Amino acid sequence: IGRPCLHQQAAKNSKSPAQHATTMADASVKRIATLASKDSSLTTTDVFAVASDVARITIDSSSIPRNALSSDYELYDVPLNDLNYTAAAVDGVFAVIDHCSAALSSVIDAIAAISCEALRTDFSPFDLTDSGDGSSSKDAVAAAACFKVFFMSSKYINSEKKFLDDCVSEIPLVHGNFREVSRLLHLKARVQLKSGFRPGSVKEASMALSTLAQWLWYLGDISIRRTRFVVENSISDENLNASMLKLLDDKCLKADVLEELYASSQDAFRKKDNLLLVHNVYELLDVIRRIFSWEGVTAFVALEGSEIFVEKMVGDNGSVSEPSSGDNTKTYKKCKKKKKMVLGKGSAAFVQFIKEELLSGATTIGLEKFALDFLEFLDPRGSGFDGLRKKLKDIVESNESRRLPKIPKGTRDFANEQTAIREKAFSIVVNVFKRHGAMGLNTPLFELRETLMGKYGEEAKLIYDMEDQGGELCSLRYDLTIPFARYVAMNGLTSYRRYHIGTVYRRDNPSKGRFREFYQCDFDIAGQFIKTGPDFEVIYILTELLDELNIGNYEVKLNHRKLLDGMLAICGVPQEKFRTICSSIDKLDKQTFEQIKKEMVEQKGLTEVSADKIGTFVKLRGSPVELLSKLQEDGSEFLENSDAELALNELEILFKALKLGKCIDKIVFDLSLARGLDYYTGVIFEAVFKGDTQVGSIAAGGRYDNLIGMFSGNQVPSVGMSLGIERVFTIMMEQLQNQEIRACETQVLVSILGDDLELASELVTELWRAKLKAEFMINKTMRKHINRATALKIPYMVIVGERELNEGVVTLKDVTAETEDNFPRNQYVEKLQVLLQSTCNYCGRTCKHDVK
Repeated sequence: IGRPCLHQQAAKNSKSPAQHATTMADASVKRIATLASKDSSLTTTDVFAVASDVARITIDSSSIPRNALSSDYELYDVPLNDLNYTAAAVDGVFAVIDHCSAALSSVIDAIAAISCEALRTDFSPFDLTDSGDGSSSKDAVAAAACFKVFFMSSKYINSEKKFLDDCVSEIPLVHGNFREVSRLLHLKARVQLKSGFRPGSVKEASMALSTLAQWLWYLGDISIRRTRFVVENSISDENLNASMLKLLDDKCLKADVLEELYASSQDAFRKKDNLLLVHNVYELLDVIRRIFSWEGVTAFVALEGSEIFVEKMVGDNGSVSEPSSGDNTKTYKKCKKKKKMVLGKGSAAFVQFIKEELLSGATTIGLEKFALDFLEFLDPRGSGFDGLRKKLKDIVESNESRRLPKIPKGTRDFANEQTAIREKAFSIVVNVFKRHGAMGLNTPLFELRETLMGKYGEEAKLIYDMEDQGGELCSLRYDLTIPFARYVAMNGLTSYRRYHIGTVYRRDNPSKGRFREFYQCDFDIAGQFIKTGPDFEVIYILTELLDELNIGNYEVKLNHRKLLDGMLAICGVPQEKFRTICSSIDKLDKQTFEQIKKEMVEQKGLTEVSADKIGTFVKLRGSPVELLSKLQEDGSEFLENSDAELALNELEILFKALKLGKCIDKIVFDLSLARGLDYYTGVIFEAVFKGDTQVGSIAAGGRYDNLIGMFSGNQVPSVGMSLGIERVFTIMMEQLQNQEIRACETQVLVSILGDDLELASELVTELWRAKLKAEFMINKTMRKHINRATALKIPYMVIVGERELNEGVVTLKDVTAETEDNFPRNQYVEKLQVLLQSTCNYCGRTCKHDVK
């Protein structure tokens, strides 16, 4: 490695005579790491094993040329006398750090998990799912999934006590990032070992190690804090608590040691002292291992101490002694009789493994001896570490406590409050659509492939194809417009006003705000009407929808497909390239014009002159009336093109209607708007959210006069819009995250204090017949009834116990106001009906919400 590692030397010096004898006895049976040829390399595990003196290197001489053993033999084509031994030392320690980092990563989740069990932490920080849209850290979600395995069926985590602190809530983030940097470290270490001492390799390694040191510091910091919290909150026996505190004060590493090592590593990085940096990081790794070892000891004592350690008490002089009699014995017996709670399946398996390995059948053990044994247990050089790592791998991956299943990328589950928000949004959307005379239409989730192909241009590559079934080639629907056009053509309709809310599918690469399955809310008008009349109404409906959804500031970008075609003709674009160039222009909201220009010129064969002229036009945007006037000025190139002139005349009529409709202030005339779909023929538009939440386009649409005719030959002019409701939900969730939202609409909880199902069924049926939303609960404990009503935000409770039965009354409790009144059995339903007339189902009380 370059020089002896101080920690390894210290570990050797600290061994007992028996341990030294064992080491000497094992020397003859060391593992062998073989270099098979000149071009082969050791793994980081091999380097660690050799550095730790548990393996030795041999060279397969049969694969090396005879003259290679001469004094001028070059290793990796570098003469040995020119070798940079500092680089060799850095690479060597770097490889050891990689192995130690992977070893630490394999055990810290388990230790933190039993610590969380001891603290009875809140489960919510671990309730993470991969949204598939790039908005969540995959490593944080993976770390949380491991904790779910350990917590499965736990009565500690799911108890009424819910401890929550940053040292718990940050676990998925910190552990996830440690996983990420460890993985990156491993990739770089593998390259280092295989490629030799490349120029810049030491610098590259140092940068990776600097990042690792940062996350090691975070790991150690939250581990130390959890350890202290466990001692302060979870070890109830006073004597055992005092013993544990004394042991931590005497033996456990303090936070200042962690701070000093981290600061030293960052200072070495800044000074480019790479050899000092790698050794600092190695020491930091060893310190973190020791910190987590003490966390594991403390958590184990909190969970199992009453049975194993309680007989070892702290005397007045600080010595550890056996309890003789009296109070200590009584305390011990009381602890033995106390009913134990149930650990999570993964945590229980880990705790049981610790017992088997460290107690070896003994019922009790000295606290200090156990702590020292546990520290050695977590040492990667120890004989039991591989068994521990294998056991934890089995726990996480076993059938009994395996990782929870995951949903496909780009899809989402919606439950509880999310579903309540979606239903509220859907109700607003449907009401607006029906207000404008639309009728509902539902079409199949998949269509014949021939129905969808040839309608979307370059976007067709995102269509989800299905396997051949029964001789028909089908694909999942890409949008709701093509199925609508197919339905109108198939049924010979010449006029139809419809709305459709349903899922569509894109074979897309999921990213933030982009999904592979999502809802669309469509409104379309098909038929012969006055010029631009349906266009005006559809755009008005879009602004009306976004206003009523109350999502905040937005703008509707608007253009005309014929104006776009005229612009391309003016710029010298051949007509056969119109659609493909439109597809490129459509990406301007995500890419710079220079990137778009490169695509148009290099990939699509457009001249630079044409591309540059397009660039001057697509920068034009602004007030509809003002920009339209500019484009209609005398001498305008647009007036010399028939398509462009027609489009400008239609836009003039449309803008006047929008102005009278008092929604033109939301419209921006934007010549860069292209809409990549092939079927548009006239006005096109796109709504963009302007608030803090970055979601991009939230709605779009336009006129498509020829689409229906592609199926039937009978042209039926049409115009429509599609609301990207998923992105609207994202905005609403952000805005309502600090507000109370009811996932359950139950208005009344019938609480029977006993076990009388007949009474419960009688009372709740009376409420159901009165069309009230009610549920019942039968339990003798009043607190459980109140907890349920509070958790579900149920506004009222009807309570019947022994007293109420004797008096022929019910107790009506207002859960929010915490007031109670008694009413005769024949009057309480009528009283509830009056109270609930002004209560909102959305939040459970009288408020400003519209939803009843």
